[in-house]
Amino acid sequence: MSKEVLILVDALAREKNVEREIVFQSLESALASATKKRFSIDSDIVVRIDRANGEYDAFRRWKVVEDDEFTNDEYEITLDGARQQIEGIEVGDFIEEELEPEKFGRIGAQAAKQVITQKIREAEREQVLNDFLERGESIVSGTVKRMDRGDVIIEAGKVEARLPKDQVIPKENLRPGDRVRAFLLKVDRAQRGPQVILSRTCPEIIMKLFELEVPEIEQGLMTIKSASRDPGVRAKIAVHTTDKRIDPIGTCVGVRGSRVQAVTHELSGERVDIVLWSEDPAEFVIGALAPANVSQIVVDEEGQSMDVVVEESELAVAIGRGGQNVRLASELTGWQINILTADESEKKSALEKEDVLTLFTEKLDVDEDVASILADEGFTSLDEIAYVPVSEMLDIEAFDEETVNELRTRARNSLLTEAIVAEEKLQATKSDLFEVSGMSNELAAQLGEAKILSRDELAELSVDELVEMIEIERERGSDLIMQARAHWFESEIEAEGNSEKEEESSVNK
Repeated sequence: MSKEVLILVDALAREKNVEREIVFQSLESALASATKKRFSIDSDIVVRIDRANGEYDAFRRWKVVEDDEFTNDEYEITLDGARQQIEGIEVGDFIEEELEPEKFGRIGAQAAKQVITQKIREAEREQVLNDFLERGESIVSGTVKRMDRGDVIIEAGKVEARLPKDQVIPKENLRPGDRVRAFLLKVDRAQRGPQVILSRTCPEIIMKLFELEVPEIEQGLMTIKSASRDPGVRAKIAVHTTDKRIDPIGTCVGVRGSRVQAVTHELSGERVDIVLWSEDPAEFVIGALAPANVSQIVVDEEGQSMDVVVEESELAVAIGRGGQNVRLASELTGWQINILTADESEKKSALEKEDVLTLFTEKLDVDEDVASILADEGFTSLDEIAYVPVSEMLDIEAFDEETVNELRTRARNSLLTEAIVAEEKLQATKSDLFEVSGMSNELAAQLGEAKILSRDELAELSVDELVEMIEIERERGSDLIMQARAHWFESEIEAEGNSEKEEESSVNK
């Protein structure tokens, strides 16, 4: 019989193209399943097959657990009970009782056969998937096999891959038999159907397609730094090279546009703008906004944003249809881009300067002339005045050392006062306000200033009222209010439950 086991294992391994160990594990599971049927109660049964001679043994086992964790004597045994049988045994070990192993001639049960078949099928599937992943391909080429509830099932060699409907290019009409290329988005091993998930809408696919079309990228002479897309309509890619002999944009375009047209054709006619990447963020943004011409640009590094000024005639081009051009440029560069006309820029600058002047005159107790000098020199906050190196402020011709020291002292005193006031507002709020999920010290301070000092007071507000009181987005404000109201609903559910119990008790009586 042991020889038959080894013959069966070898035959199945060759036939199914899986490792012998997988077949051994499948047989052990099948024999354990058949042996378990001899017990009227559910038990933990294991079968071990000797890989060398094919002999096998069956055991019923109990896991050793702490005394206070013991719950089921069919599966578990307490540590004290286990040590009465085996000295030195530890929690997590097993007590085993040898059983008479099930004979192959008696298995016959369909359940055992199903276990073997399922295990080997899973092993085959895993082997095919591993072979596919070992090739390390980011772009998957295959044929559309069928449609599954809007998703596209693609056959790529022996592997079936899934292209979810939200990863299909809008208005793209894929039919069974069509050849298609997609980006390998992820592998979902927990999924019962096709585990390889693809995408034709992610930015990575356009970068990989250009890599396939442009040999200089594959050779490392050029790199694609980033990409942004409006799938099926328009895309932007940022290219860079350290080799001065290479024109990055011309290389990606190709002779008579052959290379960029190949990518465009693959992505259902998607128009591609090729942008020269630059270490200078402002220069990079200017290139990303092409074909619009930029007149002026103001960089806010702290806020990671830029105000881009264009002529009135260039405004529509810079923004693009539905804001497409500026949105793609923003995604490509990683900067928030605000498009302004010259008039809008002047008005914004005037308002900002007015706010700065008001801040300095009120908080530093200086006249408008001194405040104007500070604003003209680029100071916009009290922190900058309080902590900027003294040498920088001494470079201002209108200020002597005594004036500089006085301004720094006043700025620091004002910041200290603000911190103390903020702390007092926080202490004034009731502790249950901080039980609201998403609450921060800054929000609590703002609510305290608006006389909202408890969770219930916050819960009674409407979203409009909250947005008027403090600086908060509507969506976040709505979430905050719902979190504040959560304990109301919990109380109602608890009250209903108690009421039902009282009614049931009354009926029983």
